[in-house]
Amino acid sequence: MKKKLRLKKKFIIIILAISLCLLIYSIYNIILWKLNISRNEKIRKDIEDNTIVINNDKDEIDVDFAKLKEKNPDTIAYIKVNNTRISYVVVKGSDNSFYLDHNFNKEYNIAGWVFADYKNKFDDNDKNIVLYAHNTNDGSMFGTLKDTLTKTWQENKINRDILLITEKGKNIYRVFSTYTIKAEDYYIKTDIQDSDFSKFVETLKKRSNYDYKEDLTDTNAILTLSSCVPGGVDRVVLHARLVD
Repeated sequence: MKKKLRLKKKFIIIILAISLCLLIYSIYNIILWKLNISRNEKIRKDIEDNTIVINNDKDEIDVDFAKLKEKNPDTIAYIKVNNTRISYVVVKGSDNSFYLDHNFNKEYNIAGWVFADYKNKFDDNDKNIVLYAHNTNDGSMFGTLKDTLTKTWQENKINRDILLITEKGKNIYRVFSTYTIKAEDYYIKTDIQDSDFSKFVETLKKRSNYDYKEDLTDTNAILTLSSCVPGGVDRVVLHARLVD
């Protein structure tokens, strides 16, 4: 009987020790996440203060790409989505993994950064420019992309024009589809044959949870924003067509 009690006591101690270790590990990850997000916000503000000029009177934004590329040669664009917190310089690495856990300064950071698909060329020939970022709880990176799924955001027409600035100039992309979907490769294809493109964009349009009433017959290029839904299984997706 005493032997059974000793074994039971040891078992309880082991369980408590494991639980304590898991608690400490969870607390560590929460603190690390918050520190990483704070670091990224500091970098974002530094970029905004020193390389981006916003003229609210003329509704214009200018980006100093030369200065940005001195800090990070991977700089490729700037993206702004109205009535979200998406207002970031975009980078492009040699793969789609590096900037999942590295920030603009190429420091290890679990919050990552906003980055373009490495297959995009940004040479005016991309059929589908795809941008990724984490869906953070504090709303940074693509943490507010999910707001585009709400009726309030969708019905405000000022939200539908997305600004993408590159070294070649400023482009407006008009939203035609927003939805959630299981992780897949279809909507993030970047190289699409002209003969298949119209079918491709129509498929994306039909997935939308809101009818933006956009005519896609003259569409020759699109912009895609993609982020994980908390839990990592589904994706929040936005598609917009290039406005000539």
